[in-house]
Amino acid sequence: MRDKRTVQSSLFEAYAEHDIGQELKAMSQWLDRHPQLLEPVMSDIGHRGAGEGGRRGLPGESVLRCALLKQYRQLSYEELVFCLADSASCQAFARLPMGWFPKKTTLQQTISAISEGTWEHINQALLASAKAVKVETGETVRIDSTVTDAPIHAPSDSTLLWDSVRTLVRLLEQGEALLEGGRLLYHNHSRRAKRRMWAIQSARGAAQRAKLYRDLVKVTRKSLSYIEAANETLKRSTVEPLGYLSWWSSVCHYTPLILNVIDQTERRVFQGETVPAEEKIVSLFEEHTDIIVKGAREVQYGHKLNLSTGKSGLVLDVVIEAGNPADSARLVPMLVRNVDR
Repeated sequence: MRDKRTVQSSLFEAYAEHDIGQELKAMSQWLDRHPQLLEPVMSDIGHRGAGEGGRRGLPGESVLRCALLKQYRQLSYEELVFCLADSASCQAFARLPMGWFPKKTTLQQTISAISEGTWEHINQALLASAKAVKVETGETVRIDSTVTDAPIHAPSDSTLLWDSVRTLVRLLEQGEALLEGGRLLYHNHSRRAKRRMWAIQSARGAAQRAKLYRDLVKVTRKSLSYIEAANETLKRSTVEPLGYLSWWSSVCHYTPLILNVIDQTERRVFQGETVPAEEKIVSLFEEHTDIIVKGAREVQYGHKLNLSTGKSGLVLDVVIEAGNPADSARLVPMLVRNVDR
């Protein structure tokens, strides 16, 4: 079970006589004046990490406050755990039940469950408060764009093919585990793929590089064929149904991405074609990543953000763009959004 509010926290909330401590105190008072913000948070996190019986889950109020603290101080989850254990100001702000010090995994599971719609709702409530106390009118806006990087390594066809092979091997190992002692017929080509990947990185000349690529594509296709054979074996065997469905879901997710990687490699390396950015995959694990080029700067991999800020410096609006639209093309739509709001 999970409570909306913290049932029993410290009777004495102590905030340090420091700028950060006083800011946390002001943020806490604002949250107390807007308890309705807990409703969408509770709807998002539900019973994630908390069963119907046994120990209660982290209260929704604490989840929201921990999320705000993490973002406010730009902390990693590991650093957030330390702050909650070490700092009296952070403990007071987070409103943790007495004696509770959540683990990193608990914080990650619950905080990541808060949806973008809920965050936008919270930001709109903040802007309404700013308007009410005449901090921000929204009549003057500054629109700018920036790029947030995806957590991926610098992409190349060779590294993506190596990622493909090791992902397929991992899926084969997971499928074999479903057989509970049984065996699947396959060869682990991850070491060979890694050697080819490094050889391509240091190859001299297009001919030598193409030869290495042909072998790397070959072992990737071979690994895909092992997956097809493994699926036939698992369907004929007595395996746990939910385990098989989970495995097959992962296979269906990665297979088209890997085929896309093979296709873009063959087009670029073997056919000499320039593959359009919108047709490229730059990561198997963050497949939504866009290729962003801003002016003469180096290429970035992530997502383009358009932001509107007011005279006060408050962020009035944020739009995560699909692809890499020109700033000039997004000016009027961003203005219309601000007028509507």
